[in-house]
Amino acid sequence: MSSNPYYKKGAIVGAYEHPSRSMPGKTAMQLQAECLVAALDDAGLTLQDLDGLCATRIPGLQPISFAEYLGIYPQYLESTQVGGSSYVLYVLHAMEAIAAGRAKCIGIAYGSLPTSEGRKIGTRGMGGGGGGAEVPREDQFESPYGLTLIGAYALSTRRHMYQYGTTAEQLAEVAVTMRKHAGNNPSAKYRDPITVDDVLKSRYICDPLHLLDCCIISDGGGAVIVAHPDVVKKCKTKPVYVMGGAETSMHTSSGHRDYTVSAAAQSGPLAFKMAGLSPKDVDFLMIYDAFTINVLITLEDLGFCKKGEGGPFVQGGRISVGGQLPINPDGGGLSSCHPGMRGMFLLVEAVKQLRGDFKGTPRQVKDPEVGLVNGIGGYMGTRHNTTTLLLSNK
Repeated sequence: MSSNPYYKKGAIVGAYEHPSRSMPGKTAMQLQAECLVAALDDAGLTLQDLDGLCATRIPGLQPISFAEYLGIYPQYLESTQVGGSSYVLYVLHAMEAIAAGRAKCIGIAYGSLPTSEGRKIGTRGMGGGGGGAEVPREDQFESPYGLTLIGAYALSTRRHMYQYGTTAEQLAEVAVTMRKHAGNNPSAKYRDPITVDDVLKSRYICDPLHLLDCCIISDGGGAVIVAHPDVVKKCKTKPVYVMGGAETSMHTSSGHRDYTVSAAAQSGPLAFKMAGLSPKDVDFLMIYDAFTINVLITLEDLGFCKKGEGGPFVQGGRISVGGQLPINPDGGGLSSCHPGMRGMFLLVEAVKQLRGDFKGTPRQVKDPEVGLVNGIGGYMGTRHNTTTLLLSNK
């Protein structure tokens, strides 16, 4: 039984992901608004039902500008920026706000257009990431030497290989599985099957990471709606509850800790404790797969396998839909979409899986009751946030 004080005091009632991966001529604000309205429609609600709004990385004064664009006057706003984990974090904060009486219906929305705008992601120095060139004080001893976001993940990958004997073939298995799942998702950017050999033959982006070990870049947008029980009653969708959740972070000091451990080693146990669950209770996972190494390290840190055993764990079809522990049935950031902050799409897929929206298709996980969502924002090897949620349809 969940010890979460907010359990069933609110629920996710609407979820929507825009099907396009390239949207020239559209603005990020427009995309975000379209996704929010579609998520409300999914729940049987309208903009007039909203009294809370969560958004970040949009022009102007963050959610204030978004509220003006929508023509609404919310009494609860949230724009905490912790990178790709932000939207997972917002669900946790929205549940807390609803339980505290701050709002009754909160919209969480995201839209980004790196493909249409010709933006690169992850190729600047440690201070830049996908945005400006300012170098934070913490990075002053690394930025001058050219380390990029991708470079930081490559260091984590190489260390995992050295420390635990992880192989390139094991990492490639993750990419192959995500592409297999993308084949069942008509909206995925890349759907053609690939093999382990294809991954290993793709060019190096940053040794030991090959091109197909890295997430794709696409346009994308999505939204979810979190509501009070009074609002849930009038919704047309099956509610999805937050049984447990936790947020943690690790800061830079990269020379002072293990590159193969993520903040999920803290947030995972805290979320499981709050939910009164353990890894064996989870039916599927939504993992932030910016790179193949993310999946191995996250599995280990959440307790699904011992440290260093992530490589063997992902082999043999175990993480495929129909396997022991399906991961990212939509195809993930490695094949479906990655507009820069992928946490939103983890949420949408988890909600739809728990509602059985894909029933009768190869994409649907069989009879799921509990799904785990793990968002990561920042650089896993150095400074980053992790938010872990345990969602249930019970």
